[in-house]
Amino acid sequence: MANILDFSTEDNLQYQFFPVSSGSVQFKIRAANDAHIALTMGPQESDPMYEVFIGGWGNTKSVIRRNRTKPEKVEMETPGILNAGEFRGFWVRWDSGIVSAGREGESIPFISWSDPEPFPIGFVGVCTGWGASGTWKIEVPPSAPSVAALYSSPPGYPGSAPVIGNAPIVGGNGVWVDVTSGQVPPGAVVGGQDCSGEPLYVARAQHQGAMIPGKLVASHGCAYIPWGGEEHGKSEYQVLVGGPNNWVPTNGSNIPPGAFPGGESEDGEPLFIGRVNHEGSITTGKVQQSHGVCYISFAGQELGFPDYEILMS
Repeated sequence: MANILDFSTEDNLQYQFFPVSSGSVQFKIRAANDAHIALTMGPQESDPMYEVFIGGWGNTKSVIRRNRTKPEKVEMETPGILNAGEFRGFWVRWDSGIVSAGREGESIPFISWSDPEPFPIGFVGVCTGWGASGTWKIEVPPSAPSVAALYSSPPGYPGSAPVIGNAPIVGGNGVWVDVTSGQVPPGAVVGGQDCSGEPLYVARAQHQGAMIPGKLVASHGCAYIPWGGEEHGKSEYQVLVGGPNNWVPTNGSNIPPGAFPGGESEDGEPLFIGRVNHEGSITTGKVQQSHGVCYISFAGQELGFPDYEILMS
């Protein structure tokens, strides 16, 4: 049985990426127009890439594009294919250079194109735009990352969430998802961006008996957390999915009511999720109230900043 991951895309044409191991993805989308799907080698927009636009041009046609350039490789009239008031189901497949898309329950694609120069697909991105936002339900195969409860620590860690069967109790606004090796789960909360413009995701990892908020840099294949004056790379980590993205400026030990708890120190002190602007980046890290700063990991170091933004529930 596949896991269904729910998340939303804004009217901004900004792709949210997640890793795939099979040659297809199935999803339901509720949007007025312009459901865009990207197929890429890495978790960002870069050539080579395929794009499938469903319900573009005012929900009148669908196209397949390569490397973000016109002319379209193929286009089909698909009037009314999307609906802002109800979910519509689709699939996208790629096999030996043949990229195709079809409706849920139909085996014949409504659009298909064969690339004479195929490349391996490692990530799928989704977005909406041109006046439309979207709500997605994406099917993830059972081999995909398991979902861990919000605020929970790994099993056996002090204060870990109660477990029913193999599934921790999920509560609150958002979930922490166990992932490895640079993977970005669907709906991951973007906390900032690296100097290169690559998105940084809100992540956390275990270190020295603590659960420490930090940043996921997908292209590096790991998350980074600040601790003990140094930056520590972690190939096993958790990413915040479907959670809040409301950042409030504060400073020192002023933790506003409703701040989002993201972990705890080795002494059991709650750690919150903060971010700062530093050398052209917006970098997420940990806020430790007793220290009066937000710590980030940057260029191998742990750096503390008294002025920062904090993530709210």
